[in-house]
Amino acid sequence: MSPTVEGPSHATVPTAPVLAAYSYCEAVTGAQARNFAYGIRLLPTDKRQAMSALYAFSRRVDDIGDGTLPPVAKLTRLEETRALLGRIREGAVDEDDTDPVAVALDHAARRFPIPLEGLDELIDGVLMDVRGETYETWDDLKAYCRCVAGAIGRLSLGVFGTTPGAHDAARAPEYADTLGLALQLTNILRDIREDAGNGRTYLPAEDLAKFGCAEGFDSGRAPAGADFPGLIHHEVRRARALFVEGYRLLPMLDRRSGACVAAMAGIYRRLLDRIEREPYAVLRGRVSLPVREKAYVAVRGLSGLDARTISRQSTRRRSL
Repeated sequence: MSPTVEGPSHATVPTAPVLAAYSYCEAVTGAQARNFAYGIRLLPTDKRQAMSALYAFSRRVDDIGDGTLPPVAKLTRLEETRALLGRIREGAVDEDDTDPVAVALDHAARRFPIPLEGLDELIDGVLMDVRGETYETWDDLKAYCRCVAGAIGRLSLGVFGTTPGAHDAARAPEYADTLGLALQLTNILRDIREDAGNGRTYLPAEDLAKFGCAEGFDSGRAPAGADFPGLIHHEVRRARALFVEGYRLLPMLDRRSGACVAAMAGIYRRLLDRIEREPYAVLRGRVSLPVREKAYVAVRGLSGLDARTISRQSTRRRSL
């Protein structure tokens, strides 16, 4: 069954130590997750706190994978983080624990039906990065994206819940997962140059070969004779299809949760538009949106316009 919207129980009202832990996680989120932070600021306090705890734990996992430690040390750190997740799952973290992220996530997991196994999947995905895995086909890359992004969508749904009586709510986790894939593929396109500089290639090898880009982008330029715009447009079409499918989640959410999702997804869709218009921009540096445009997307999400549009489209599809 999909999670439904419920208020926090009295047993999960945060104490002073828990509030301090949440404040730490919110500070981490605000400092390190500009796009994510724009979305979650639209949530009520309890959901915003829980999402910040999820982000802070996920950021810790990502930082291990992206850090400068040797691979063996990274593997050790990731397994230590998995062990911490096990303690959280067992409810074995005290409020006075010295790790504020663990304290906050432990409380959030008792407050909301968060599927913590999604964080195990995230660790599995980062392990793929540490091992330097590459991906031959889209299906191969999709498996990685489900770990590092689809899982985050499902974890977030545990916080958001679905509204009572929402049509097709049983498919909400599937749509949340798909929306995560859309965001991750957009990230991969945006970060082509940065990832190449770090020795990482995410786009499917068969796609790179098809468009003459099998040599990669270590030089910050497309290989001679490559159809780089063709490659980018091919992946943009794939990401757009994922967005269309994932957006079916919006009408199932309450207004503020839907606004949060619409804001985050809207920012990434606009990034995708920019990448499509100017493919070579991703080889010059990271493509981003100005603050005013992000604010516009957030207001649009809060208005419920995207959710209403998707709802009307879904209704028309069901009537055909």
